[in-house]
Amino acid sequence: MKLPPGFLDELRDRVSLGRVAGRKVTWDPRKSNQGKGDLWAPCPFHQEKTASFHVDDRKGFYYCFGCHAKGDVLNFVQETENLGFMEAVESLAREAGMPMPARDPAAKAKMDRRGQLTEVMEQAARFYRMRLQGGGGAAARDYLAGRGLSEAGQERFGLGLAPDGWRALTDHLTQAGVPMEMLKAAGLSKESAKGGKPYDVFRNRLMFPIRDARGRCIAFGGRAMDPGESAKYLNSPQTELFDKGRSLYNVGPARAALGREVPLILAEGYMDVIALSEAGFEAAVAPLGTAVTADQLQLIWRLCPEPVVALDGDTAGVRAAGRLVDLALPLIEPGQGLRFAVLPGGQDPDDLIKAQGAEGMRAVLEGAQPMLRMLWRRATEGRVIDSAERRAGLEHELKQAIGAIRDPGLRRHAESEIRQLMWDSFGGGRRKGPARPRGQGGKPAWGRDLPVQASAEALAAAAGDADEEALREAVVLAAVLSTPAVLPEVEAALERMECRTPAHRAIRDAVLHHAGRDDLRQSVRQELGGEVLDSFLGQHHLAIMPAVRRAGDLDIARQCILEELAKLAVQRGVPREIEEAAAALGAAGHPLDEALTWRLGQAAAARDRAWRGNAEDRTEYESASNGALLRRDEREELSALLGGIDYSKSSGRR
Repeated sequence: MKLPPGFLDELRDRVSLGRVAGRKVTWDPRKSNQGKGDLWAPCPFHQEKTASFHVDDRKGFYYCFGCHAKGDVLNFVQETENLGFMEAVESLAREAGMPMPARDPAAKAKMDRRGQLTEVMEQAARFYRMRLQGGGGAAARDYLAGRGLSEAGQERFGLGLAPDGWRALTDHLTQAGVPMEMLKAAGLSKESAKGGKPYDVFRNRLMFPIRDARGRCIAFGGRAMDPGESAKYLNSPQTELFDKGRSLYNVGPARAALGREVPLILAEGYMDVIALSEAGFEAAVAPLGTAVTADQLQLIWRLCPEPVVALDGDTAGVRAAGRLVDLALPLIEPGQGLRFAVLPGGQDPDDLIKAQGAEGMRAVLEGAQPMLRMLWRRATEGRVIDSAERRAGLEHELKQAIGAIRDPGLRRHAESEIRQLMWDSFGGGRRKGPARPRGQGGKPAWGRDLPVQASAEALAAAAGDADEEALREAVVLAAVLSTPAVLPEVEAALERMECRTPAHRAIRDAVLHHAGRDDLRQSVRQELGGEVLDSFLGQHHLAIMPAVRRAGDLDIARQCILEELAKLAVQRGVPREIEEAAAALGAAGHPLDEALTWRLGQAAAARDRAWRGNAEDRTEYESASNGALLRRDEREELSALLGGIDYSKSSGRR
């Protein structure tokens, strides 16, 4: 079976040799530079201990300096999996999501036709180039000189000029023997809607040849020389050679330049790419007149795992960045993402380079921000977020966006980053009043600003003369620290929990700050200090709690926390209802009406419901007076502890 022209080229472009080979070898971290596609490992083709097997992932080739095995991804699959050529092609095509072409006895004819079309495109490129250099190209040359593009740069990019005539190219190529059908198939000529002769697609335009990764001309982009032209830029139509959603401008030279210690830059258009290349940033590519597609992103990631997106600093540029973030989130993987460099003041790369030179551009590129920061900017820019409701809405919007990330570990890290951004911007939005003290990096500084001894004393005081509410708070915090897996279910309620003591507030905030981390307890310990946390968890009334003793039991932890939070809400709500009722009765002439007695009755009923808890399940556990589930032989001990508290000190406390 013969494959259609270009099929193998596209397959090699879509499949990463580094990823395929990585399933068979272990890369040497000392010699490899995965960010640059420079990978080393012990050779899979012969026995050795040193890393002599080298993969250039950007160029798609491997070579062993020991046994001299070499080839591309197809050779590698054939050799390592003992497959024939077509079997290897089919295996990689499935991985790349490319359907295998049907058996076609005319494949050779198609290959010949593709070669003929490519030659027609090259003839057109030479024609346009000559017209730019001729007498009729003076205005276009002046325009390019005004943009700072040297003659050497014009030659390197093969720029040309389509004359201002209806049939200049069509007549030139047909006279050279090119069939009209080939001109139409190449997207250079089209039929007249009025029944006249076919005419040129490009007229009076500065021409940019678009080449594939192997340097073959497959299409053109044309910039109008007439300012009154409705379409400033015009691209070739879809042809047998050209799929604009799967192609990039300057992809071949950019791939070659990546080996010279420069970042891959995704710019907006042709002139941006040329300006960047002229300034020394040769690894620059651009989409072809449309928004970036998923196929283009995959091609870009084949070249570089974390390219820099350089966008104009205007409103349209920021909107384009937002659309690209939405496209990329479901596609990113560990080690594969985007960074965004938004240029200042509405400038494009050409403007910035003219104003500040290559160093100014380099500074902007080096300051490129991760993708989640761009997501944050889009979500917050121009919005006033000054209330708990608006902060909650923002957090919900961001969580929905990052929910598109497919890799669980990457999604977890993204959620942690969003929490950090919320924390840094709003103090977590978890309490009113003065801002929390901050340490380095914007993190809360409870454990650092408060001496360890002072924090331990605060905890001791909280345990010594605490009321029942403080004891319940402690049970909730201890249960979360003992079973961190319960936190996603109770996080919102924990945020709303008012803490009696600064120590409880510090622990609660540290837990929320590190939510989502696998090592939650250790992270809290590092933030607050080991002595503080040990003093807290070592309190006797916590040590006997089932939710603490049976650490990791999600059901027990969930039941305990929700019951304690419910009782706290009632315990703090009922006194407020009574105080409001007393205030109403104290008002001049206010009768003890039915509405007032109904409110008091509802408050009492709510308190009864909370205290009943899970009283129906008493076979193994009983509900203690603080609402926690206890074994029957432990209930007496906890009841004695709570019974010694003088509640008269806190009556009426809000």
